[in-house]
Amino acid sequence: MMTTGKQLPRGWILEEIRTVFGDREATPLDTDRVATGWPGQDERLHPDLVLGFHELCTLKTFNDDLWYLGAVNDEVSITC
Repeated sequence: MMTTGKQLPRGWILEEIRTVFGDREATPLDTDRVATGWPGQDERLHPDLVLGFHELCTLKTFNDDLWYLGAVNDEVSITC
């Protein structure tokens, strides 16, 4: 079940995410951001879901079914 832009997957409720993470500011972010691996790595991630927590985020790629923790660098990039 893929998402686009700032949508949550079906069945996901933003209030529940905020409760689980203990962050009332948690919000879905645009998936069009450039997401890369650790500095110095050229691996580009293609997130299907990005959840923002202030300057941090977690993103999910459904191709490999993994979650990544990242830092939101600016409006267009994330470093995991």
